[in-house]
Amino acid sequence: MASTASAASPLTCHHLGVRLRPHLPSFSLRRRSTSSLSSKPISLSHSHPLPKPLTLSPAAAARRLLPPVAAAPTSPPAPASPPAKPALQGAAIKPLLASIATGLIIWLIPAPAGVARNAWQLLAVFLATIVGIITQPLPLGAVALLGLGAAVLTRTLTFAAAFSAFGDPIPWLIALAFFFARGFIKTGLGNRVAYAFVSAFGGSTLGLGYSLVFAEAFLAPAIPSVSARAGGIFLPLVKSLCEACGSRTDDGTERKLGSWLMLTCFQTSVISSAMFLTAMAANPLAANLTASTIGEGIGWTLWAKAAIVPGLLSLVLVPLVLYVIYPPEVKSSPDAPRLAKEKLATMGPMSKEEKIMGGTLLLTVGLWIFGGMLSVDAVSAAILGLSVLLITGVVTWKECLAESVAWDTLTWFAALIAMAGYLNKYGLIAWFSETVVKFVGGLGLSWQLSFGVLVLLYFYSHYFFASGAAHIGAMFTAFLSVSSALGTPPLFAAMVLSFLSNLMGGLTHYGIGSAPVFYGAGYVPLAQWWGYGFVISVVNIIIWLGAGGFWWKMIGLW
Repeated sequence: MASTASAASPLTCHHLGVRLRPHLPSFSLRRRSTSSLSSKPISLSHSHPLPKPLTLSPAAAARRLLPPVAAAPTSPPAPASPPAKPALQGAAIKPLLASIATGLIIWLIPAPAGVARNAWQLLAVFLATIVGIITQPLPLGAVALLGLGAAVLTRTLTFAAAFSAFGDPIPWLIALAFFFARGFIKTGLGNRVAYAFVSAFGGSTLGLGYSLVFAEAFLAPAIPSVSARAGGIFLPLVKSLCEACGSRTDDGTERKLGSWLMLTCFQTSVISSAMFLTAMAANPLAANLTASTIGEGIGWTLWAKAAIVPGLLSLVLVPLVLYVIYPPEVKSSPDAPRLAKEKLATMGPMSKEEKIMGGTLLLTVGLWIFGGMLSVDAVSAAILGLSVLLITGVVTWKECLAESVAWDTLTWFAALIAMAGYLNKYGLIAWFSETVVKFVGGLGLSWQLSFGVLVLLYFYSHYFFASGAAHIGAMFTAFLSVSSALGTPPLFAAMVLSFLSNLMGGLTHYGIGSAPVFYGAGYVPLAQWWGYGFVISVVNIIIWLGAGGFWWKMIGLW
């Protein structure tokens, strides 16, 4: 077929408003003949060195050219705005002012007769710190550090005295417990044990709580450190249970299960500590002070016999009371045991890391139980266990450093221990005890009512203590002596004061070794922790002095 190419206008770029003659290779398009299928296919030929201009068909050439479009005028770009500066994350002003005002008011009040000026000034700093811890203008560790700084700057305490409690084993044992919890959860052992508990008791939240409560009480007589029991064993387990059930601290699901379970395990830990002579490190101190004051000791069997009835009642009723006044959002889960068993099947056999973690935990708990025979204390056993985890890589030091709650708890708890300890050394606690004793003795009440008043004062003065041992050492002998002088049966008074020396630890988040552990998990706000702590304290006093009083009458204590 003859070529139909003819002269045509060159290709134009109308959108630029100019006519350009492009230098492109010439393409010769040869159509197949419509009459024969054997004609050559379409071929592409190139001619060199000067290509012919690309031509268009007449129809295409006849198309009307569009007028050129003028390019839009370009405006200079707007200057970039500087990035916004981040807002300062400082203290909340109103809580900070409330804390400072509390300290200033007490500081300016003249010290009562018999109280040294430095003791009164330390009381002002201590109460200002407590108000700051309650209102939280800053994180707890920062508030405590400000309190220590104020004590040092005003020369109320020397630097060595202010930071002396950082050498106390209890704050370090609590921090080590958080490191154990990290390994327990990281390896998956926590989930495995949690699913096992759920599969056995998880049909109801209450049943799950009771299983933990009585497991802790079962271990209490064998592990004399409530901090070790709470932090090394039950905190990791409870955290794993909460997370396995979808209750976490960072997504608004705390009330689903974690809030109730953490508060329940904490409040019952002080009950189990009161039930056995060897369940809390300070209990033998109370027994020794009893022997030196009234000439009659308290043995392991007598302690357990007197505490078993009110203790079991409290272990049953306290979780139930909290279940009513601070209920979890999820109360029953009929499918939970089946799902937990499926999860366990999916997990398969234990990994190497789980076995190391489990073996380390057994080693540490074994030393907590039998360490007395080997002269190995609780914190040394915990350090040994953590060393194994670090050496094997189950937990890394970087992960320990990332446990901010552990370091924060270590800071504020050590600060409170130091200040409370020096309140005792400066004579303020002795003055308070003598004042109370004289006041109650002058009321002319029966021994039952006088002892009741003394018990309440002894119990609720624990707001000023960060340690049961410190409280016992400061006030136990004075209150026991006065109770006996007012006609209270001496052994009966000694045992009641001994039991209450454990139960009063449930008032605050610093009153006993298990308190910072469970509070530090972050499931319960501080105001609710203190509020429910007071409510449960009333419940415990009614149970132990009411039902317990009848039981003690039956066994001849009074």
